[in-house]
Amino acid sequence: MASNFDVTLNTDDKAMSMEQLAQSLQEYDAVCPCVTDSMPESLFAAGDFKASIIGNYGVGYNHIAVDAAKEKGLVVTNTPDVLTDATADLAMTLMLMLARRAGEGERQLRAGEWTGWYPTHLMGSMVTGKTLGIVGMGRIGQAMAEKAHFGFGMKILYHNRKPLPENESRRLQAEYCAELTWLMSKSDFVAVHCPSSPLTKNMINEKTLAYMRPESFLINTSRGDVVEEKALIKFLRKKLIAGAGLDVYENEPTVPQELIDLDNVVLLPHLGSATEEAREAMGMRVLDNLNAFFNGEDPPDKL
Repeated sequence: MASNFDVTLNTDDKAMSMEQLAQSLQEYDAVCPCVTDSMPESLFAAGDFKASIIGNYGVGYNHIAVDAAKEKGLVVTNTPDVLTDATADLAMTLMLMLARRAGEGERQLRAGEWTGWYPTHLMGSMVTGKTLGIVGMGRIGQAMAEKAHFGFGMKILYHNRKPLPENESRRLQAEYCAELTWLMSKSDFVAVHCPSSPLTKNMINEKTLAYMRPESFLINTSRGDVVEEKALIKFLRKKLIAGAGLDVYENEPTVPQELIDLDNVVLLPHLGSATEEAREAMGMRVLDNLNAFFNGEDPPDKL
């Protein structure tokens, strides 16, 4: 990037403040935020920016008021595709850890509380052959479905705005569920992969969680506000569901102490795309968009 642009890096690796972001829009031709850099409508109120493009470092862009940016003449791009497998792999990790109570086991061993093998110690649940319900069958949802079906022989149910093409549904032997509640009632594991939007905010709530069975698990690697945390905590405490695996939270980086205190929860610090390969590919995708834009072309990932 340095060969094509005069680059200023955020070397502290910390979220930028509103003041810093506002200043960046005034001083730079391009601004490249990540998920922790909040760019609400108020940030774009002034207008008359030097910046002409926001090259988001990530596929999700709910931290950017995209419509407000566009109204001020800014182009906004993201980085789809390149983090698909990394995030799907992490969802699989959460599913396996939950089913086999791996988090509980590691905490017990590290605390010096393991006294040796016995027949009923930390008995978990099988994953192979179980039913996986996927909420949001985009790239990441399909990647998880493929790993689960072909790797673990899982039956796939999915809820989406529209069904997959018939050949893809047939390949994955995936069954479309028009009603979210039906999917939740029939799944051993429910994995959330939908984007954050006004339509999906708190879509996993007390009403929908009530359809899950006491032996089923919830996994969320999408965005924290898709799941209503207070309702989830209630269901976990009362053992109305078996457990939850979370990589994202409603008010990151704050995680409710009630979740931390629960044994039937696996908690990760937003690691969905945290592989060297995915993060490098994300950066290259940002660069592709910037190069296209400043060469007078439409960026490939323009929103």
